[in-house]
Amino acid sequence: MRKFVLSALLVIGSVGGVLAQTDAKAKAILAEVSKKYRAYDVIKTDFTFTLNNPQAKLTETQTGTLYAKSKANKYKVVMKEQELISDGRNQWTYLKDDQEVQLDVVDNSPNALNPAKIFTIHEKGFKYLYTGDVKVAGRTQHVIDLTPIDSKRSFFKVRLNIDKVTKQINKAVIFDKNGNRYTYAIRSFTPNVKVSDSIFAFDTKKYPGVEVVDLR
Repeated sequence: MRKFVLSALLVIGSVGGVLAQTDAKAKAILAEVSKKYRAYDVIKTDFTFTLNNPQAKLTETQTGTLYAKSKANKYKVVMKEQELISDGRNQWTYLKDDQEVQLDVVDNSPNALNPAKIFTIHEKGFKYLYTGDVKVAGRTQHVIDLTPIDSKRSFFKVRLNIDKVTKQINKAVIFDKNGNRYTYAIRSFTPNVKVSDSIFAFDTKKYPGVEVVDLR
């Protein structure tokens, strides 16, 4: 499960090319989403992550919390088995069961994407299509499919559910070419949450006995 979560968090990776705007309605909705999220400083969201593979009859679910400061490319993802932390320059992957931290350099190129940019992934490297509205718990959500311009990516579609009123992403589903579906369902969302900047770095002093593997 650990490997699936890590790969799904970073699966979108780096995408090139110029955004192909293929749907006027989708474009307008996504512009409102970007405007909303870019006005925030630090956001906190609790989410449920589900890995589903119908062919293998596999379904696994975990819950987690994301703190993101997108303007500084900083983030922290906390889950039961792992944590993923970045100060904008370095990234720490803390594997709890293994008592190991993998330290690597963050890709800060213009097209690189990571958990800090999960709510604005649509802005570069995708075609998009508005596919309709759905009712969820009495609220209307827009459904927009994103297709990567680079057909060599490991996934072929990202589906976003966006609340019609709040302009917030409620769910993102990543469809990869191996038949896996990675679903991030937002359980709660807190904008401009007050946290210490120190949460965006791994403090080895607080984790005695943890081995640090420097991959930089």
